[in-house]
Formats: sequence, C-alpha cells, structure tokens
Amino acid sequence: MRFVARVLSLLLLVVAVIAGLVDAIQSVAANRPVLTPLLEAWTATSPDTLALLSDLFADRLPGWAWDPAALWVLGQPAFAVFLALSLIFYLIGYRRPKAAGRFAV
Repeated sequence: MRFVARVLSLLLLVVAVIAGLVDAIQSVAANRPVLTPLLEAWTATSPDTLALLSDLFADRLPGWAWDPAALWVLGQPAFAVFLALSLIFYLIGYRRPKAAGRFAV
C-alpha cells in the first residue's frame, strides 16, 4: 500500500510540475499571471473522462453534496490541485524513521 501511495504521489507531482510549467510559460508570454483552472485543463486533455467522472459521482452522491465541492475544486489552479493530491498520497505512504536511528544495532 505504501509503495502504491508513493508512486501515485510521484506521478501527481510530475503532473503538477508540468501544469505549473505550462502556466509559467503562458504567464511570461501574456506578461501577466495566468493560472489554468483544473476544469479547463481537464476539458482540454480528456473531456470524456471528465464527463464519465461527473456522471459517476452525480449518480452516487446527492446534488447538494457534489455540486459545491466539485465546482470549487474544478475552479482551482490545476497545479495546486495536483500538488495537494501529491502531498496527501505522500503522507499516506510516509514511513517514520526508527527511533533508535540509522546506525543502531
């Protein structure tokens, strides 16, 4: 389980860095800060999966629970959402060092 969480954390971190680089390049080109919302980035890359996920959660959850949370998350910058998810999976897969130290017998 920890290995899977660490791999997911790494993949999400890579996606976050790529999204941040795209935003940085667009910001330099536009001469102003440009932050791409997750909804816009997801629609540009894979609109079918967005529709599938939206239908899946809309069927399982009531509208009052799904709409505010989903709209808020989808409105946030893509790099920030992926960074937060990467941090969550990193914390799930984190193993604390032993109390005795590395060189203890």
